[in-house]
Amino acid sequence: MDSAALFILAADAVLLLHVLVVIFIVLGLALILIGNVLAWRWVRNLWFRLLHLLAICVVVLLTWIDFICPLTSLEMALRSRAGEIAYSGSFIAHWLETVLYYQAPYWVFVFCYTIFGLSVAASWFLVRPRPFPNKKR
Repeated sequence: MDSAALFILAADAVLLLHVLVVIFIVLGLALILIGNVLAWRWVRNLWFRLLHLLAICVVVLLTWIDFICPLTSLEMALRSRAGEIAYSGSFIAHWLETVLYYQAPYWVFVFCYTIFGLSVAASWFLVRPRPFPNKKR
């Protein structure tokens, strides 16, 4: 396998990771709310909730400061190293990019991410996570 193919493969892997992060953030909130209604204990797991809150906080912060997501930058750099024009990859990459990188004015993203982040924060009050257990020595 030549180096260009390795860079394309790495770029596709970063794109897949990016899509999985988006799914975790969006589906995570839905599962927290559904899990509350269905009494799923795992949706109150503090590690899960902290990771979920941290993920959306990073997205909101990057949007507010008008900073490109590091995963996007890494993917574009890898594609560039492979000699590709950004977002002209494989079939899978094309469809993942179509879902992930939709077109809208920038303010729409700021607004949507902020509202979603506030919804995640509100879920901490609606579906309280369990505290860490006390360790006795």
